[in-house]
Amino acid sequence: MAKATILVIEDDQDIRELLAYTLGKEGYDVIQAPSGEAGLKAIKDRAPSLVVLDVMLPGMDGLELLRKVKGDQKLRAIPVIMASARGEETDIVTGLELGADDYVTKPFSPRVLVARVRTALRRAVESASPEPAEQASIAIGDFMLDAERHELKVGGRSIDLSATEFAIIERLARSPGRVFTRSQIIDSVRGRDYPVTDRSVDVQVLSIRKKLGSSADIIETVRGVGYRFRDE
Repeated sequence: MAKATILVIEDDQDIRELLAYTLGKEGYDVIQAPSGEAGLKAIKDRAPSLVVLDVMLPGMDGLELLRKVKGDQKLRAIPVIMASARGEETDIVTGLELGADDYVTKPFSPRVLVARVRTALRRAVESASPEPAEQASIAIGDFMLDAERHELKVGGRSIDLSATEFAIIERLARSPGRVFTRSQIIDSVRGRDYPVTDRSVDVQVLSIRKKLGSSADIIETVRGVGYRFRDE
């Protein structure tokens, strides 16, 4: 199997070379770019398997680059992991809503980055493979969801959910470990024009957690961003 090619777009040379070294040790081919403009050219020329993208870049910043990539039909399927300094929650939310697949906050552990890269690459492969039409169930540990029957069981116990609650937990469970903003949850559950506020999502999640009881921690809150299904 061919090695995955990772493009690291980071203006700080020391950080860029550390990331390249870390990913290279894991067997990935690594390309480096010091700016948004150079990064966009590398994406178009090399079509990497995944991009690690710093938000704060000289010239074209990371969010503008992300907007261009996700707006291009030929490039939009390339997974992008954002790298953001702590406190830039607004940038993280914006990036996720623009289509970023995940994010890491600086300073971050190289091991955490490698784990996020592996997960994003796995998701990309899974999403590129058509799922059988009959595959309507999700099984993760003792979590069992059947979309066709509208049934959820955790540890053998049936959980009674409303249609909206079921749609929310199904959306999260189909991509364990992936962070979804409240706006993304609304868009996927009801469509972009549905008049629901971010607060409504919080209320729905609170209700789901109450019904899950001791298994409530399977839905994790990512402070300032949104929610994710725990990746076991």
